[in-house]
Amino acid sequence: MTRNKAASSIALLMILTIVVTLAIPFASAQTAKKTYAFCGATPNPVGVGQPVLLHVGISQQTFITYQGWTGLTVTVTRPDDTSETLGPFKTDATGGTGTNYIPTMVGTYQFQTHFPAQSMDMLDFFGNVIGTQAMAASDSPIRYLVVQTEPIPYFPAFPLPTEYWTRPINAQFYEWAPLTGNWLKPAGSYTMPPIPKYHAGNSEAPETAHILWTKQYAQGGMTGGDLGEAGYEMGDAYVGKFLGSVVIDGVLYYNRYQETGGTSVTQEVVAVNLKTGEEIWVKNWNNTRLAFGQVYNFQSFNYYGAFAYLWTTTGTTWDAYDALTGRWLYRLTDVPSGWNLYGPKGEIYRYTVNTAAGWMTLWNSSRAINPQNTGVVADGSWTPIGSTINATRGIEWNVSIPVGLPGVAHYSFNDRVFGTQAYSLSGVTGSTIWHWAISTKEGEEGRVIFNSNWTIPTEIQGTTWLWTDTSFEDGVFIYSCKEGLNYYGFSLDTGNLIWTGEPEDYLAYYDKWYGPAFGYGKFYSERMSGTITCYDIKTGVKLWTYNVTDKYAEILWSQNWPTEFHFLADGKIYLSYAEHSPNLSARGAPMVCLNATTGEEIWTISWFGNWWGGLNVIGDSIMAGLNAGYDNRIYAFGKGPSDTSIEASPKISVNGEIVMVEGMVTDISPGTSEYALTARFPDGVPVVGDESMTDWMQYVYMQYPRPADVTGVEVSISVIDPNGNVYEVATATTGENGFYSITFTPEVPGKYTVMAMFAGTKSYVGSYAQTAINVGDAPEPTVAPTQAPTSMADLYFLPVSIVLIVAIVIVLVLMLLLFRKR
Repeated sequence: MTRNKAASSIALLMILTIVVTLAIPFASAQTAKKTYAFCGATPNPVGVGQPVLLHVGISQQTFITYQGWTGLTVTVTRPDDTSETLGPFKTDATGGTGTNYIPTMVGTYQFQTHFPAQSMDMLDFFGNVIGTQAMAASDSPIRYLVVQTEPIPYFPAFPLPTEYWTRPINAQFYEWAPLTGNWLKPAGSYTMPPIPKYHAGNSEAPETAHILWTKQYAQGGMTGGDLGEAGYEMGDAYVGKFLGSVVIDGVLYYNRYQETGGTSVTQEVVAVNLKTGEEIWVKNWNNTRLAFGQVYNFQSFNYYGAFAYLWTTTGTTWDAYDALTGRWLYRLTDVPSGWNLYGPKGEIYRYTVNTAAGWMTLWNSSRAINPQNTGVVADGSWTPIGSTINATRGIEWNVSIPVGLPGVAHYSFNDRVFGTQAYSLSGVTGSTIWHWAISTKEGEEGRVIFNSNWTIPTEIQGTTWLWTDTSFEDGVFIYSCKEGLNYYGFSLDTGNLIWTGEPEDYLAYYDKWYGPAFGYGKFYSERMSGTITCYDIKTGVKLWTYNVTDKYAEILWSQNWPTEFHFLADGKIYLSYAEHSPNLSARGAPMVCLNATTGEEIWTISWFGNWWGGLNVIGDSIMAGLNAGYDNRIYAFGKGPSDTSIEASPKISVNGEIVMVEGMVTDISPGTSEYALTARFPDGVPVVGDESMTDWMQYVYMQYPRPADVTGVEVSISVIDPNGNVYEVATATTGENGFYSITFTPEVPGKYTVMAMFAGTKSYVGSYAQTAINVGDAPEPTVAPTQAPTSMADLYFLPVSIVLIVAIVIVLVLMLLLFRKR
């Protein structure tokens, strides 16, 4: 609530902005101008513990937008007559600013702003100094704030969606934010420095193998014909398929072709709706390739709002394109070297570290656009469209560092730069490893945190040491000792060893660098051994292991599949089979989703990943990836929509008769509308239970045999009876074809609404349907008046007597007719 309140506070201040470039009626520059300090408190009254916006300043605006009055303070007098002083504050150009204050007791608070005497340069329209204006000190009237026990109401929360949802999301729906996520950075198996694999948001990351859609990326699958069982190439090694993929606002952007060939061959970027697989646009940006994405939250004295960009890079030149349309927007030239880091508002930062010359700079992409950007309030309008801008004006600072520091730097924005001697693929051998860290915090830029040689224990000197990963969040960097088969954790504050891990399997000799991942306070290793090992990242204690087992001996040197991590999200870790030089005849390889805390297997599905291409990506809780080795198709996984149908018969009946209710529950995810599926499932693809999802999806989309044992889902049948009562009359479980049926007997005559409800699962959003029946009054039984037999003789002989009499009459009639003819 505090964050939202702060945002509202700044918005209020922006409303108060006035035109400051007009002439200002100041008194003589030699005379101190009288000032009028103010103090506001909103909301008023307020509950204990609820934030209050204090609006403080003076009535006089400054000469230009980048000036501000300084040194303002606020005296707070609490209900118990104790006091405190807030500040000092600097105003914006309106003459005011704001701060949050949280009252801690019931009663009446008093607030008073104090403006100290000061002078400010007087500027003309063009920014030239034309004099100095002195401003007199002043105190504001006292502002009283009533604090009560009962909290005041805030805007009510919007519920999370229970139906299938799509973008755009109404900007008021703050509560939906955890469901969402963007994927802006490139990711591949070999990336230096290592790119963190944890992705925030995505709170409904796929919990089953449910597939939303597929899309062919390249020629794939088995060739057949003269080549028999040979498979089409998948891009390994060094080809770079699916690299540079980005997700912004529920749209997947990817390079249509592999990386090799560069600008000498056609290169296209494709935009696809992540939920539907619909192709939105295809662009050729001068045969350049999508490199990364950006969502920048622009905040200025004119307005607030985010901008979504796709970026291509050609040497030190960057081109920005509109994410919605793919239209070129602007260009940055002479972008400094370094690795992209994203700031709190989505700015792209780069640290450039020149260890040979002994200096380091920080570059800010938003400052390159608006050089007056102070990092707090940017220039008034966002104006780069159509421009070519020299990016060097975005350098925020340049500081000296020790000369001769070894290795490659790894960065954390506004924290520190870490470097190590053991950065190369071959690692280092010997008796020591040199590592260092330099602060980048505001006011501490360039301060050496540590710069030291760590002595390798005597008994393992001469072994190969590799830098594996750095978790700035946990304050740990990690080396692996190749021959020792274990990891070593070091403090990012001191450079000292803090833990030593247990040895792993001998296959851990290979690929101990780049591949691991961290998140949730844990460090995860894998690769050629096919054993996922989870450690506490701060202590090195092994927490669990999981073997990605090869059940049918497809891998010649191991009982496990070699693996690569894709990402961590929503408490899960996603990985799949991949290796440097794969055998395309390997069958049965998996993608696996594990509980990141316990190592429990959540789901698996058939998957052959691309070691040298792009990893699977996630956005808006939907995962997309390239199943390169098996069919070269892009797959999207996530919770999909369903459809429930219902029929009831007879539609019109009488009280006491049984009613039959039947229908279907089907999967209506976008992929089910493809002809390949509608031809096989003319009545729709059945919805199945989560426990059957992997086998079912492999059957539906991957040509696997139809599973023999498929569980359905539960459907609740309810009615609204003629008296308006609502109640459940039965439950049914769908069969393997999605069909369900039940019977029930209506309790009273009249019109009924009959409803079928599928509540949804981890794979599907729920759905429902309804119909109506009418139940009439049962007719009263009618009985003809007859004399009941009085004895057994009457029961048996009376009918016989009647028959004999009728026969005699017929004989007499015939005899009479016969005599007449004579």
